[in-house]
Amino acid sequence: MSSHFSEVLDVLENYKSAVQELDVKTFLSTYATDIHIYDCWENWECRGISEWEEAVTEWFKGVTDEGVLLKVSFDDVVVTEEANLAFVHCDVTYAAHDQSGKKLRQITNRFTFGLKKEKESWAIVHEHSSLPISAENGKGIFNKE
Repeated sequence: MSSHFSEVLDVLENYKSAVQELDVKTFLSTYATDIHIYDCWENWECRGISEWEEAVTEWFKGVTDEGVLLKVSFDDVVVTEEANLAFVHCDVTYAAHDQSGKKLRQITNRFTFGLKKEKESWAIVHEHSSLPISAENGKGIFNKE
């Protein structure tokens, strides 16, 4: 992957724009080749960029097939950064809009990203997404309200 991210927040901006553009190659440029992901959707975990590429390609294809515009926002972002390691935790909201711009639905996940700087560029080496679970019914809570 050839993208260069001199700041940790550059990684998040690239993530956001790549999702909105449904650009798999640009999206994957935010990740290290040995990425390890704990996801709250479908797969318990994902190891390596090839496995992650398959999942992302399927995700973006589903969005394309549905014909919605997917917008991403990051809230409550906290960055802890050292010289070559950084952690980010935040809320990530994915909102689906129709072609006229009307919001159809949204979900918010909690994310933790572990990043490593190599050759002066940040890359995500670990990602963990989660949802709180309702004690009453055992279902995921998809929004902060």
